[in-house]
Amino acid sequence: IAGAVIAARMARTPVLLDGFACTAAAAVLAKIDPGLIDHCEVAHRSVEPGHTNLLERLGKRPLLDLDMRLGEASGAALAIAIVKAAVACHRDMATFAEAGISTRT
Repeated sequence: IAGAVIAARMARTPVLLDGFACTAAAAVLAKIDPGLIDHCEVAHRSVEPGHTNLLERLGKRPLLDLDMRLGEASGAALAIAIVKAAVACHRDMATFAEAGISTRT
């Protein structure tokens, strides 16, 4: 997992960490150099013991907190829809000027 995170960084590809095991692998990289996980976001907070503590140590906030411990990247599957929606809003939303909305009060 740590190798995949490094490869993604080299390719300038964002990473969604999903669950305790992925976060633990990222923590090893952060110990070496905190910048190695700057491209990582956390999909969800797992109910696995220690995950909350690990996230706090890394300074990462999860996108979701649904009391899940399902595995199989279920948190990332849910979180990616939120990320895609946020990107679409940022990319496609008109400015007030483009939408013809007055900024005068």
